[in-house]
Amino acid sequence: MRILLAEDDALLADGLARALAHSGYSVEIAADGKTADHWLQSEEFDLAILDLGLPGLEGSDVLQRLRSRRQKTPVLILSARPAMEERVRLLDLGADDYVVKPVALAELEARVRALIRRGRGDPDPNLILGRLRLDTLGKRAWVRDADGDGEHNFELTAREWAAIEFLAQRVNRVISKEQMIQALYGWEDDITPNAIEKFISRLRGKLETAGVTIRTVRGLGYYLEKPHA
Repeated sequence: MRILLAEDDALLADGLARALAHSGYSVEIAADGKTADHWLQSEEFDLAILDLGLPGLEGSDVLQRLRSRRQKTPVLILSARPAMEERVRLLDLGADDYVVKPVALAELEARVRALIRRGRGDPDPNLILGRLRLDTLGKRAWVRDADGDGEHNFELTAREWAAIEFLAQRVNRVISKEQMIQALYGWEDDITPNAIEKFISRLRGKLETAGVTIRTVRGLGYYLEKPHA
């Protein structure tokens, strides 16, 4: 899941990005409003977190431009302005939620999860892939025993989780290596297509034990094959 974090306080942005990345999200940081607006036009994000006091272009202006383009990306406003009138104004402009700084990380992550679920139109936090069950809220996974009598924990790293969730939400659709790089790594990371091939190869081997298959389409990319129930 990709999040755009528009925050000009470098220390705060880094701390929030690290916390969200630890929970399995891929986070891109925009330090000013114009950059945030450009990325929202040209890239696909599952959520935008906008600070109001951005240089160049205020967060409210970024929000207005986003909604004027009829983009439905969920938007969480992060602001030091506690006035009720300001909250109402931003919600009327099209924001989906409004959080006043400082905010506890646990609360922020809970709001992020809720907005992403709402944006996907997915009220059920459980994602079923054959014998594999993913709890998209708790970021935990279980695999059902082959005899069907029970299930046990399925250990995944944060990046493995992000990859499975990204592919599962696009089941049977071919995803290019470039799209995988964008979804799993920050833009500052120097990741090669060969590195993605090695990562997918390791992930494929791990998922095969749960009856989940990632297919390769030569020259195009990968897709997660919809498992049989």
